[in-house]
Amino acid sequence: MSEGRRSFWGFGRKKADDPKADAASSAPAAPAETAQPGTTPTPPVPATDTASAEPKKRWFSRLTSGLSRSSSKLGDSVSGLFTKKKLDASSLQDLEDILIEADLGIETAMAITDRLSESRFAKGIEAEELQEVLASEIEKVLAPLARPLEIGPAPYVVLVVGVNGTGKTTTIGKIAAQQAAAGKRVVLAAGDTFRAAAVAQLKIWGERSGATVVSGEQGADPAGLVFDAMDKAASADLLIVDTAGRLQNKAELMAELEKIVRIIKRKNPAAPHAVLLTLDATTGQNAMNQVDIFKKSVGVTGLVMTKLDGTARGGILVAIGAKHGLPIHFIGVGEGVDDLAPFAARDYARAIAGLV
Repeated sequence: MSEGRRSFWGFGRKKADDPKADAASSAPAAPAETAQPGTTPTPPVPATDTASAEPKKRWFSRLTSGLSRSSSKLGDSVSGLFTKKKLDASSLQDLEDILIEADLGIETAMAITDRLSESRFAKGIEAEELQEVLASEIEKVLAPLARPLEIGPAPYVVLVVGVNGTGKTTTIGKIAAQQAAAGKRVVLAAGDTFRAAAVAQLKIWGERSGATVVSGEQGADPAGLVFDAMDKAASADLLIVDTAGRLQNKAELMAELEKIVRIIKRKNPAAPHAVLLTLDATTGQNAMNQVDIFKKSVGVTGLVMTKLDGTARGGILVAIGAKHGLPIHFIGVGEGVDDLAPFAARDYARAIAGLV
């Protein structure tokens, strides 16, 4: 076991160098307004194998850095449990409580402690072994849910929903930039007609990515705007519909969202082909409630988890996955276009467990 891994979770050893600081030194921190959508960082070495590996390495570095607050908090809580020579019933119960408090969910917490009790009861345990068990059980929950967003027959309609502040418009801009860079003809519908800043932001992304933006007057009926956007997207590959942020407990706002869905179906009974719910990782358990409401109201088909770099509660994605079983299409760990990437269960599991 390497000294770096041993020291990540303490266990009486010297404190490891801050992984967030190390990763951050190589991670781009450009905000969305200055990011260049559709670009791919140039690998430092032109060799083919290195070129294909470098983007993944850089993403894992950003992911590890972004999740360092979550993994460090979990590690600090766990390390004090294992000063004893043997793993006993009391320490296993304490571990289960810590995992639940870390938002990993009851089912996952019990699976981890059950596995340890079967293999390590009354025996000593090393830091890396515990991290490997944690990563393995998290990956087991999330691996079936890690599905890229596949764009079907044109025009493919994606509706993006969520509460205020979850990063819907930014997420739409990043997806549009990535799809446009892949050669797709993209149309964006500025359905958040109540917030001028959202429309302006979407137009900036449209200009940079080459996507067409359909917008209307401030305060205009969002459903009417979406109706027009469906017509203008007839010859496009992809239509992404932005919506106003709404509290999930406001019935009239949810009814308005349902109206938008009805309008889309009037134009194309098979649409929307995907309904993405953006979730802010910093809200923890509240994100679980949001999935419940939006799933019932508009038939959410997949999730995007944003702001994993701004919280110590990144484990909530595990609990949401275990309960709802919805596909997880993207996770975000920063402002730049390359800081939104398709969800990879193994990378996420190892990062949150501190296996760098």
